[in-house]
Amino acid sequence: MNELELKYGCNPNQKPARIFMKDGSDLPVTVLNGRPGYINFLDAFNSWQLVRELKEATGLPSAASFKHVSPAGAAVGLPLSEIERHIYFVEEGAELSPIACAYIRARGADRLCSYGDWAALSDECDAATAAYLREEVSDGVIAPSYTEEALAILKSKKKGNYNVVQIDPAYVPAARERKDVFGVSFEQGRNDFRIDEALLKNIVTKNKELPAQAKIDMLVALITLKYTQSNSVCYVKDGQAIGVGAGQQSRIHCTRLAGQKADNWLLRQHPKVLALPFVEGIRRPDRDNAIDIYTSDEYEDVLREGEWQRVFTTRPEPLSAEEKRAWIAAQSGVTCGSDAFFPFGDNVERAHKSGVQYIVEPGGSIRDDHVIATADKYGMVMAFTGMRLFHH
Repeated sequence: MNELELKYGCNPNQKPARIFMKDGSDLPVTVLNGRPGYINFLDAFNSWQLVRELKEATGLPSAASFKHVSPAGAAVGLPLSEIERHIYFVEEGAELSPIACAYIRARGADRLCSYGDWAALSDECDAATAAYLREEVSDGVIAPSYTEEALAILKSKKKGNYNVVQIDPAYVPAARERKDVFGVSFEQGRNDFRIDEALLKNIVTKNKELPAQAKIDMLVALITLKYTQSNSVCYVKDGQAIGVGAGQQSRIHCTRLAGQKADNWLLRQHPKVLALPFVEGIRRPDRDNAIDIYTSDEYEDVLREGEWQRVFTTRPEPLSAEEKRAWIAAQSGVTCGSDAFFPFGDNVERAHKSGVQYIVEPGGSIRDDHVIATADKYGMVMAFTGMRLFHH
């Protein structure tokens, strides 16, 4: 089959809509369940490229959680700590495969933004991954294959309407890609630039100690950025994106947005947050929303009389601004990547506030010397890749 009719395009008024192969060949995807839409397939194809390349670069099972054609999170399949199991709501005693760990960590980057996501898996979807997906609000998943048990679990989701897409892992797209905008056709060479450890050799700071985990984190950042709407900045820790700032016109706004998301991820591990006394049976989205509000400046919205009783068994003590600053200031080992050069040192200053010790970016600004000097001030390690990664 070389064509698939869709319900509508980006919006209900945009009809007709379809995906098809111009050369008459078969589509590289098979819909195993549900009826994916136009945006679903945009997310599916972008997210599949991300996880495929991340697996190739690291050798580790990889996953992504996509919303509106940008990743809310991406991660490799490293084991979850007990704290991570707690903050990602993993069932007690659940046995997790590497690909399940990858998706749980990818979704855990920003659980609020991952609400209603599209999931992408580099490896076969197994029962452990499907069981976790079943409990989350998600639109669909793309993977190279599914076990029989996993497929049965996924087909039971959303009253049988959950979107399950299988992609041919051997599919290679054409070297040139095209799209139409306002009736005008655009054409460019596909961005098949390879991202691997060889790209990290040009360390421009005084500190040149780049540990193995930081190299993996730099690869996670760069490949995530390659499929994030530009401008974009990504914070990563332990093989997991913890903050993605996408689609901002100003680089510093990207850095602030991604940094704020990284701070939120760090605050989820604060003892006060871990000890929040949720009422029994509360839905995961309601827990996520309550945690997001509790750790924000609007914490009174969830702690006011008449509201906290809906979420908590007892009213928690607020997490003060001083406690939040102290907790975040104590963090370290975070990597920050940028899809284009940092034009000013203010980006490094902001990244430092979220525990960033490693930075990877293209370089090439007329103020590179100032950016490097700012990184040196904090003893950071910065690598210049020489390659911009814009994505639109």
